[in-house]
This record gives sequence, structure tokens and C-alpha cells, in this order.
Amino acid sequence: MPFEPEGIIPSMVTPFDSKDRLNEAVLRKLTNYLINGGVHALFAIGSQGEFYTLTREEKKRITEIVVEGVNGRIPVYIGTGAMTTREAVLLTQIAEKARADAVSVITPYFISPSEDELYEHYITIAKSTKLPVLLYSNPGRTGINMSVKLVTKLSKIDNIVGIKDSSGDLTLTTEYIRNTDSGFSVLAGRDTLIYGTLLYGGKGAIAATANIIPKLVVEIYEAFVKGNLERAKKAQFRLAPLRIAFGLGSFPVVIKDALKLIGIDAGSARKPIESLSEAQREKLKKVLQNLGIL
Repeated sequence: MPFEPEGIIPSMVTPFDSKDRLNEAVLRKLTNYLINGGVHALFAIGSQGEFYTLTREEKKRITEIVVEGVNGRIPVYIGTGAMTTREAVLLTQIAEKARADAVSVITPYFISPSEDELYEHYITIAKSTKLPVLLYSNPGRTGINMSVKLVTKLSKIDNIVGIKDSSGDLTLTTEYIRNTDSGFSVLAGRDTLIYGTLLYGGKGAIAATANIIPKLVVEIYEAFVKGNLERAKKAQFRLAPLRIAFGLGSFPVVIKDALKLIGIDAGSARKPIESLSEAQREKLKKVLQNLGIL
């Protein structure tokens, strides 16, 4: 049966200890917390996971820990994007050897490849692995917008199975859906647009807020698939203030500080990103209190 990305997939934080080293114990704790929250898969080493700060060895170890902790209960996606095709291929092969179920590949960043170059980039990665490949578009972070034409072309490759769209542009999301066949999964990458993406035919979301309150994010999806649109919409509206609270600090620190507040100490983001000020933390506390998790 073809691999189909679907449901709510948290973009996991990468926990660090007080000496800025990978905190393996907290990573295991977070893995179980998320699975107990009902999520449908896990995504490690993404943007919220500070992939851009991690060494190759750290990425390998994170993959091993999450795969081991999940123990086959749900699929594990690993972020293997890089600035160069060569590095992305290498990271993808490391993920495959560590028994990940799929990889997610963000577009290159800093450089500005043409559409033809991007196509060759993804084709080369897809050919290098037996794993399903999920495209990942985040133009606000990378400066590269994946056109509908490019995504449609890539969707015809057997093991390119979907896209995480973090553009925040619902028109673009719907065009991805409209121009690809039903076997290609379009996932929301903006947590305020999960309900809207589902309404248009998207298959789910990769959501950073699910680190904090997985059950609420899962409720959006589960209520939707059961046909209870009003309940799904209410859950989306309840979640919105947490996503909007990302503006309280520099990405990706807000989710890490929120985890600390609810008793999962994933440490700080790597420098130069700083934790929230006391005033900002108080505002975040109010958001969490209103959600009933503090």
C-alpha cells in the first residue's frame, strides 16, 4: 500500500541540556508525550527542531532515539534538507539506515536555485533512497517559493508523496491540491490554517504547536474526518492564540519556553536566540492558562 502522509504530525523540538548538548532523556519523554496525545506521526529535525544548528552526528543520534522510542507505533519523518544536493542525499541515506519511515526535504536556503535546478535537486534526492520523500516549502525562511508548476511536476515521481506548505498562502495551498492527484498529500505547515487546508482537500498538518497541546491539534483533524466541521473549527479557533504567540519571541524559542512551563524542560534554543523576557513569558503563560494546560 502506498505511503500516505496524513493526520497531525508534530514538528518536534530538539531538547538541549544546560551545556547545549542533545538531551536524550527529554527527547524520549517528548516522544511518548506526543504519542500519548494521539498524534498520527512524528517529524524530527525540522525547522522547529533547529535542524540548521545540528551537526550531522546529532541528526543521526536524534533519528535513532526517535525511531527507537516510537518502536513502530506511528511513522517517523526526518528532516534531511540542506543547502547542497550532496548533503541532502547523505542525510537522507543516514535517515534510511536509521529506519526512518520517510524524509522531509526543505528547499535549499541562502542560495536561489532556478526551477530546473530545484527539480534536479529533488529528483536526485528521491532517486537516492527507497524512502517516501515529502517536499517542504517555507519561503518566509528560505526565500524560495515552490511554484505550482514545479510541485505538480515533482508529484509525478513515485516516491515523492506530498508537500508541507508553510507559505501561509491558502491560495497557493489550494492550487497545490487542485493540480495534483489524490495520492499526493498536501499538509498545512501554518498551524492557523489546518482547518482551511482540510476543507480544501489537504490531508493534515505538520504542526509545531502540537509539541505543547497535541490533543487539541489532533481534535481539529479527528473532528473533521468524522464530519463534525463545527467542532473542528472551534478547535482551530482555540489553537490560534498559541500559534499567534510565536510573535512574542524569536523563532523557535516560544515553543521551547512553553514546553518548560508545562513541565517538559527542552532547554533553550541555540544561540543567538534568547529565551523570552519575563514580560513575554507572562503573556505566554496566559495563553497556556486559557488553553487549560497550566
